[in-house]
Amino acid sequence: MESRGSTFDANIEVNPTKEIELEEKNAFLKKKIAQKERENAVLLSLSNSIASIRNKLDLFEVIDQKLKKLFNFDDFVICLINEDQQTHSAFIYNLKEDFLQTAGIAPESSKKYTLDDGMCKAMIASDKPIVFNVEEVLAWENAPAWLGFWHNKGIKEMIGLKMIDRNGCIGFFYLYTKITNSISNIYFDLLYGISLQISIAISNILANEKIEQQLKEINEYKEKLEGEKIYLKEEIDNKYNHAEIIGQSNSLKEVFHLINQVAATDSTVLILGETGTGKELVARAIHNASPRSKALMVKINCAALPASLAESELFGHEKGSFTGATERRLGKFELAHNGTLFLDEIGELSLDIQVKLLRALQEKEIERIGGKTVIKTNVRIIAATNRNLASEVEKGNFRSDLYYRLNVFPISIPRLRDRLEDIPYLAAHFIERIAKKTGRNVNAISKSALNKLMAYPWPGNIRELEHLIERSILLAQGDILKEIHLPKIDIAEVTSHGTEQKIKTIFENERDHILSILKRCNGKISGPGGAAEILNIPATTLNSKIKKFKIKRAHVLNK
Repeated sequence: MESRGSTFDANIEVNPTKEIELEEKNAFLKKKIAQKERENAVLLSLSNSIASIRNKLDLFEVIDQKLKKLFNFDDFVICLINEDQQTHSAFIYNLKEDFLQTAGIAPESSKKYTLDDGMCKAMIASDKPIVFNVEEVLAWENAPAWLGFWHNKGIKEMIGLKMIDRNGCIGFFYLYTKITNSISNIYFDLLYGISLQISIAISNILANEKIEQQLKEINEYKEKLEGEKIYLKEEIDNKYNHAEIIGQSNSLKEVFHLINQVAATDSTVLILGETGTGKELVARAIHNASPRSKALMVKINCAALPASLAESELFGHEKGSFTGATERRLGKFELAHNGTLFLDEIGELSLDIQVKLLRALQEKEIERIGGKTVIKTNVRIIAATNRNLASEVEKGNFRSDLYYRLNVFPISIPRLRDRLEDIPYLAAHFIERIAKKTGRNVNAISKSALNKLMAYPWPGNIRELEHLIERSILLAQGDILKEIHLPKIDIAEVTSHGTEQKIKTIFENERDHILSILKRCNGKISGPGGAAEILNIPATTLNSKIKKFKIKRAHVLNK
């Protein structure tokens, strides 16, 4: 028994070569397993990181920090196909210090490159990553225009991956290396999986950017609506009571003609007229007849603006830009975007604000107080004033450049005393509206009361007429307005020189006019250069008027 056992042990042979090969194979497998575990760990980490990506910077950090642990590459670029489906642009790429110092074409995101090149066509057609030799591709007839840049940086090889979503190819992912054969084919499946994950990340980024843009637009729209709501409430609370322009006089028809001429354009309009003549009504008529009628006409009374708040009211301010600025506020220019901005009493603005207003009109852009960005505006300007702006320019109170910028299409509103034939229409309109508002049963005006209105000089124009009729209706007895309670004081108007002058009757005005012409002609009545010729009346008629007005020779010679 022992002999047989000894013989069996003696026949066992140990092969040292196979033992070494087995150990080497085991070591290699262990190494591969360890590498695979490392790759899986990085892929898991990459997958978790991609899931949390919200913007380009996040994606850049993931690629730059994590993928470099898997692959040996120097640079990378992600390009996306543009909406035109004919071009692509860089979405994100390595940006190193030497980037701008290197000759070539930088893949700036603002530039568009055609999809009709050899590399794009190859990647679109392939479901696997493709390795490109840079020097070989440069020799192609349809080589990409941007490839020379990377060749000048020393890039030898490029690995291109197609990125896809459910709609197809959305772009390309490039890895650049300065050595050849840096990535073996065994990594291609891994690269393909990574490209799919990056495609998902990009879709998330684009979706987030779209949502952020939409939220920004919603917030801006909400903010504008809030501003419009506040503005419209103020307008309702302080509404000027004319619903339309009333009258049939020739002077008013000329205003209507000018409104029709300018309304359809975007030209700046300057409305001139005394206080109470209805300048705002003319501005609103221009706006309502214009292509901007569906947008707001925003009004701002420049005379009511404190100098310290004028800039904020016009251009807006950011939160914390000055003491009391507890929240961001839109200015009137932003509220009137795509609409009309009515600058009432513009002659009252200070010279400092005039400079900023001129810039806004010329450049069509504004800056909020405390803001860091320029805001483009599309606003039609209508200005109004009861001042003589040309005279204010000579005095140095109004900038000449702003005056010429505003005085593109001037419209002069006639005074009520120059359109007395409109008083019956205006009176009927005010009686109907005011009676309804006050609950009084007044529906007509007596002839004697109307004659009083026609004889009154109306220094306060239409606004004064409205208020006097309202007062008279409140004091009226019965359904006919028989008494007009006109002011009992002597009526005087302020001339342009600031002195008071008694208002003359028609009789006095005609007498003084004839007398001034006679003085100019040295008393000559008929013949060439005579007063009758200048007045365009027969000499016999002029003589009759001289007798009627009791004009003596001494009056003519007393100059």
